[in-house]
Amino acid sequence: MLHIMQFGARPAPDGVLGAMFAARKQVFVDLLKWDVPVIDGAFEVDQFDDSHATYLVLADRQGAHLASARLLPTTRPHILDSFYAELCEEEPPRGPDVYEVTRFCLDRSLTARERREARNTLVAALAEYALAHGIAAYTAIAEMPWFQQILAFGWRCRPLGLPQVMDGTMLVALRIEIDADTPAQLAAAGIVPSIDVHAGAPVAA
Repeated sequence: MLHIMQFGARPAPDGVLGAMFAARKQVFVDLLKWDVPVIDGAFEVDQFDDSHATYLVLADRQGAHLASARLLPTTRPHILDSFYAELCEEEPPRGPDVYEVTRFCLDRSLTARERREARNTLVAALAEYALAHGIAAYTAIAEMPWFQQILAFGWRCRPLGLPQVMDGTMLVALRIEIDADTPAQLAAAGIVPSIDVHAGAPVAA
């Protein structure tokens, strides 16, 4: 099931959002060793997890996390312009129709096949959400292996500058164009969702 949600500031999340923040901790802190905040030793929640963030969360029937991503408006401070602007040859893209994709997270409990299905479904959901909400482009920051995967998804994607080594990791900033042809471009590249991903309005939680 695809959940589209927003998060009001609370001491600790619960339900589907709680499962997402816990999965983020397991991936980004426990596995990838990112130096980011952790709440109650269990939830990865940073300064951008506020009422302006929107979350696309894939969960099973019991609410267990499968995959998720966070969208941040670029009309406000976000990760690319706040911390990684030097990855862009020009100014980081901003505007009411440009959103930043961050914290793309696949649950560590999934098998390889389940991860691929969850990834494809979440990518397709990002495109459908953009089309339903007037988003013309996404920006993101990616390590080089992930950037190469993103390029292979079939949508129109380009780097915003040359890759750079930052904190020992090769990173690249990118822009993904979204239009009416994007779902078909994704499908042609094999990015086919396993559930209906036509996105409605966010639900506050």
